[in-house]
Amino acid sequence: QVQLVESGGGLVQTGGSLRLSCTASGRTSYIAAMAWFRQAPGTERELVASLRWSAALAYYADSVKGRFTISRNVAGNQVYLQMNSLKPEDTAVYYCAVHPVGRDSYNYWGQGTQVTVSS
Repeated sequence: QVQLVESGGGLVQTGGSLRLSCTASGRTSYIAAMAWFRQAPGTERELVASLRWSAALAYYADSVKGRFTISRNVAGNQVYLQMNSLKPEDTAVYYCAVHPVGRDSYNYWGQGTQVTVSS
């Protein structure tokens, strides 16, 4: 089992910045990748950014490329999402997730943190 705790959400104006943090605990040696997803009301959950844990290879959704940066602190089992140039369409609940070694999907999820961007 892996437990995830997110922090850093809030209300920000268009063009502003926020930094989300996620700390993993439990069986962290089985982490293959960590990611940030988001879900806005009435929409499906979407992958925003992911990071392969062993090689620090990052993936970004087209909608956030050049504005968001995913990074990690391996020693602290933490992953971050720096969000710059925020837009109202970035408003959503953001979830941290873990893809365990040997599995084919993200199996562990945080409780979510609300990000609201006002126009």
